[in-house]
Amino acid sequence: MICVTVLYANTPGERFNHDYYVQTHMPLCFERLKTHGMIRYEVDRGLFGRDPAAEAPYVCMGRLYFTTLEDFQSGMSAHGPEIVADIPNYTNIAPALQVSETS
Repeated sequence: MICVTVLYANTPGERFNHDYYVQTHMPLCFERLKTHGMIRYEVDRGLFGRDPAAEAPYVCMGRLYFTTLEDFQSGMSAHGPEIVADIPNYTNIAPALQVSETS
């Protein structure tokens, strides 16, 4: 299984609308990508870092799970422009992306 993790750094002065991300963006991703092998998704909201008094390094992390790497690639080829175009609706933080194999 493939896990695509999208990380949004907790950057002072930047905006992130967590409600929009959870209620609109991730359901959009799932709706478009489920026919391309997307199985499920998860969203984490950063609370704090190593020390409970420290801010979280990431304001949000989204994880999208796919059957295969090829499924993810075909889904993004077909729907990536629409998904990426939605990003300004919830943040001005440039997302970092990591693709991993899970066991």
